[in-house]
Amino acid sequence: MAGQLVEVDGGIMEGGGQILRVSTALSCLLGLPLRVQKIRAGRSTPGLRSVCLLMQVSMPCVLFAASASELRLKGGTNAEMAPQIDYTTMVFKPIVEKFGFKFNCDIKMRGYYPKGGGEVIVRMSPVKQLNPINLTDRGSVTKIYGRAFVAGVLPFKVAKDMAAAAVRCIRKEIRDLYVNIQPVQEPKDQAFGNGNGIIIIAETSTGCLFAGSSLGKRGVNADKVGIEAAEMLLANLRHGGAVDEYLQDQLIIFMALACGVSRIKTGPVTLHTQTAIHFAEQLAKAKFSVKKSEDEEDASKDTYIIECQGIGMTNPYL
Repeated sequence: MAGQLVEVDGGIMEGGGQILRVSTALSCLLGLPLRVQKIRAGRSTPGLRSVCLLMQVSMPCVLFAASASELRLKGGTNAEMAPQIDYTTMVFKPIVEKFGFKFNCDIKMRGYYPKGGGEVIVRMSPVKQLNPINLTDRGSVTKIYGRAFVAGVLPFKVAKDMAAAAVRCIRKEIRDLYVNIQPVQEPKDQAFGNGNGIIIIAETSTGCLFAGSSLGKRGVNADKVGIEAAEMLLANLRHGGAVDEYLQDQLIIFMALACGVSRIKTGPVTLHTQTAIHFAEQLAKAKFSVKKSEDEEDASKDTYIIECQGIGMTNPYL
């Protein structure tokens, strides 16, 4: 490996797996020897147990590989403290593909806390370079849809109750749109273990996507799970940004690697996003700025523009 050893403190800022994921991916791409101290020092439980988090660290690397890749990722698909696989396919995928690549995500088996047991196959081809993105025009909400699922021994009624509670909650604030949340019983041969949860997506006239999601826990009734997801979605729609709070940080590494200036409009900048920016600047030497949005309609809102001059990473194999 070329370059001087980079020492990274895994306990600073969000102090979790985000530091490891961003640093490892950039280390791999840029040929930087890396030592991460105090990994996940700010977290109560260790590990990278989520399929979606494994995807976050591996995807930037395989984009700059010599040939097409197939990743077989195993772990939880719908786990706490991580994006649900449905978020990855329904929100992250269509937005991240704006950087100029496509990927296929085949959910072979869903897996739930605490056993995991899920399996997802991701297929993608490499790119020469990533295009910059501009996600600053929010547009107006045109569709709200989602899925409320149960798996294993949990009764289908739980899915229906989550969906109904979420719809009631959303209708208090958004009355002019049909809210289509489908209750789903996951097929027995496609789900490992027991679980329930819900994801709700809002789509806008400009193609922006926002989500609210929640997972069931023992002793928490279905209505509460549905309402939690609905309230999360509504909160993400209030801030005026063009991406939700969970997409912000996932886009940072792609903005850093892209060729040109990327801009995204966000709500309050999360600690995860600040952490991703810090390490993208430290390791990749990308230049970021975070400024309050100056648009008139954002004057009363907590809305920001994250801008990045990407490093124009070029695939040496293509």
